[in-house]
Amino acid sequence: MNAGVAITAVAVVSLATAIIGFYGLRISRTTGDFYVASRTVRPWWNASAIGGEYLSAASFLGVAGLILLSGTDALWFPVGYTAGYLMLLLFVAAPLRRSGAYTIPDFTESRLSSRTVRRVTSVVVVMVGWLYIVPQLHGAALTIQISTGLPSWVGSVAVVVVVCLTVVAGGMRSITFVQAFQYWLKLTALAVPILFIIFVLAGNGTEPQSLPAVNPTDLAPAGLYQNVSLLVALLFGTLGLPHVLVRFYTNPDGQSARRTTLIVLGLLSVFYLFPTAYGLVARMYAPGLARSGQPDAMVLRLPGELVGGLPGDLLSALVVAGAFAAFLSTTSGLVVSLAGVISQDVLGGSVRGFRLAAVVSAVVPLGFAFMTGSLALAGSVGLVFAFTASTVCPVLLLGIWWRGLTDTGAIAGMLTGGLLCGGAMIVGSLSSAGLSGSGQTPAWLAQPAAWSVPAAFAVMVIVSRATAHRIPATMPRTMTRLHTPERPLATERGSGGQ
Repeated sequence: MNAGVAITAVAVVSLATAIIGFYGLRISRTTGDFYVASRTVRPWWNASAIGGEYLSAASFLGVAGLILLSGTDALWFPVGYTAGYLMLLLFVAAPLRRSGAYTIPDFTESRLSSRTVRRVTSVVVVMVGWLYIVPQLHGAALTIQISTGLPSWVGSVAVVVVVCLTVVAGGMRSITFVQAFQYWLKLTALAVPILFIIFVLAGNGTEPQSLPAVNPTDLAPAGLYQNVSLLVALLFGTLGLPHVLVRFYTNPDGQSARRTTLIVLGLLSVFYLFPTAYGLVARMYAPGLARSGQPDAMVLRLPGELVGGLPGDLLSALVVAGAFAAFLSTTSGLVVSLAGVISQDVLGGSVRGFRLAAVVSAVVPLGFAFMTGSLALAGSVGLVFAFTASTVCPVLLLGIWWRGLTDTGAIAGMLTGGLLCGGAMIVGSLSSAGLSGSGQTPAWLAQPAAWSVPAAFAVMVIVSRATAHRIPATMPRTMTRLHTPERPLATERGSGGQ
């Protein structure tokens, strides 16, 4: 891979991101602009922006790498990521938009009339966001190291600097334009090289190869428990991702929130065709990449491996540009959502507080990224989904659909899910590092969602029933607002709908 071409690709993406972000500064004037883009984002723009921030390092690099190593077992990742949005459409999108809240803690406080539950939710949301940012920074470090030969820390620092500049400049309104652009860049950066590669292979009459022997644990087929647990994590985890949920507060109303989610389903379905194609082509025509020990780098290396020469360098540069866009878009969405929470709960909720919180939200996970090693990107993000499914998801689903939820039950459920899933993640990481036992991580620790998610729901329901006297008096009014469709005012005024 030509280092100069790759550096140019990263620089162009970073510069384009900064320019679009600073454009947002011209139209971001109010607090509402910074937090939720004044609730005026139309479905197509919002759907593109959601696709931009949701399709992270795991989607761009990790899924293809897992398919290279594990074959069909890895297909649960794109299936789960996409199907999670169907659940979001059915159960969360419109009611959450109707809540009128700016952040997830805003929603839980309004629904349960409790400052305490707001504080607990805020801590959980910040933990989820930081856990999710770290793999993005690891992915950026890997990409810079593989493509340019520069020290890996350069990639992580570059992402944090660009994200801080764009988020501080214009907040949510600015990031909406940036992420919409980055979705289409990522789609192009995957589609063009893989289609070119397929045409070259077909024209040359290249014969498929057999997959070489690699570490047996890499290719061991996943059991029923692991597949079910992974699917639970991905389906329910999507419902609690703070950077995705905050997007529904930017829609004008619940109807446009549902339309946004439908469009996102289409965008995700198209996108995931291409990481899957990369994994399948690599298994058939470049199986030697499985020996590298860095399956996440396969997407970056495949054009040079199968095409080579200047065309291979140019295609690789396009892939590098798309990968860097993935790290920037997901990290920026997470930083915006975390900045909203930290600013409102700690810094008074002003624009100045939002900007300071954005810097803190980006710098803290950078420190964690420096202190930790990079795991398989799709696997590490899958654990974040499991943690989110065990904490934020239950309080959202029960808060929206069950009148009996209490603040005490919500807190007990979130703490239970967080401790169980977080504890399993810690013990599992120690086990895989060989610090406890043989170095083999048991399936129930590697994929805890199958038992930690039901436990969180069960504790939340049981404790709520035991504290039924704490159901807030405002509950009937709140539930009515969540489930009463808005009148299509724009349509009535002849504006052509949302």
